[in-house]
Amino acid sequence: MPYTVLMPFPAPARTLLYALAALAPLASAQSAASSRVAWNRPVAPFNIVGPVYYVGAAGVASFLITTPHGHFLIDGGFSETAPLIERNIATLGFRLHDVKFLLNTHAHFDHAGGLAALHRATGAPLAVSAPDAAVISSGAASLPAVPVARILADGDSLTLGALTLTAHLTPGHTKGCTTWTLPVPSGGSVLHVLFFCSASVVAPLVHNAAYPSIADDYRRTFAAARLLPCDVFLAPHPFQFQMEEKLARRAPGAPNPFIDPAEFPRYLAQAQADFERELKAQSAARRR
Repeated sequence: MPYTVLMPFPAPARTLLYALAALAPLASAQSAASSRVAWNRPVAPFNIVGPVYYVGAAGVASFLITTPHGHFLIDGGFSETAPLIERNIATLGFRLHDVKFLLNTHAHFDHAGGLAALHRATGAPLAVSAPDAAVISSGAASLPAVPVARILADGDSLTLGALTLTAHLTPGHTKGCTTWTLPVPSGGSVLHVLFFCSASVVAPLVHNAAYPSIADDYRRTFAAARLLPCDVFLAPHPFQFQMEEKLARRAPGAPNPFIDPAEFPRYLAQAQADFERELKAQSAARRR
């Protein structure tokens, strides 16, 4: 049976994701191509909070975390997104060669496709989890190979100056799906910024010979993710964290709409409900 993507996104966003999901066999080449173009539309870069900036495209996210000692860059979008990311970094007044680490949430072509070009442009080493490193270092048609400089285990951290990013393995969406957490000093306290990997379903959850533990991994990820502190929820697709809506609510002197400690728990609850519904449907279809 065909497997669709289920996640708590608005309908237009789900339509785009259906077309781009690597394992969605009903998506035509034409619709996938048009969706890819739509997701790669340029958007103006902007500051989210503290040293965290959005430098991605309309439908695929990329985040720059800046320090006086160099910068982190999370996710590279499609292969054709890399030039947009490079321009956005320059537009903000930062230099490509000051990027010291390239990071990735997961090894899908819409988030890792641009890493090879960004590696060439910045010279920065790539640090990813072991399962996704095997995919990224081998490459594919839409995912050019990138040498992996560091393999990350759960709980490993990377530090530049006073900022430390910590990797949390949250498998399911991919075997090496990696969520990043970053404490950011803010007005005498600390804001916890979380870059979630994904919890959407894009592969069979039952009788998956290539990934037998996939359903158990999703459940472990939901349990582990609930324990992570999160004041600012960010994710690989802008619509996952309602970027456009939040930007529209921004106003001088008003609270930053990207700071919402209740958002990530809501997202996880909906994502787990969608997962359980899909697992039930697939299990029932398998028995027929």
